[in-house]
Amino acid sequence: MDFLSIRRFKNPRVALVLSLWLFGLVAFPSLAAAALAPSKTSSGAPATDRVTDLTTVRKALEQKLVAQKLKDYGLSASEVESKLPRMSDADVHQIALLSKKLPQGGDVGSDLIFILIVILLVILIIKLMNREVIVR
Repeated sequence: MDFLSIRRFKNPRVALVLSLWLFGLVAFPSLAAAALAPSKTSSGAPATDRVTDLTTVRKALEQKLVAQKLKDYGLSASEVESKLPRMSDADVHQIALLSKKLPQGGDVGSDLIFILIVILLVILIIKLMNREVIVR
């Protein structure tokens, strides 16, 4: 174990400080964050893809919650759809960004059907293993 001895170095204090410093770097790493930088056009405005934004807005218009809110405001989805081509790129992009923040969820019926199918599969597997399923 003499090769691990700190006395081998010319200046053991420097070796000890460097060892502790490296241990601290490894034991307590700093958090790193990264993100893509938005692209900009030559005029300095952010570059957006209108087709992608329109697709995002149209998908949002298909949701029941959005359709109900539009109906509450006196608009239908077809009226909004007819106004989309006349909107500026910046407005369409803003609506697309806001529509991405909408909660994405399905209806409860499909979840209930999925749970029932899983339960039936479990019962079928138990039956195939020649076990009894007793429901009281």
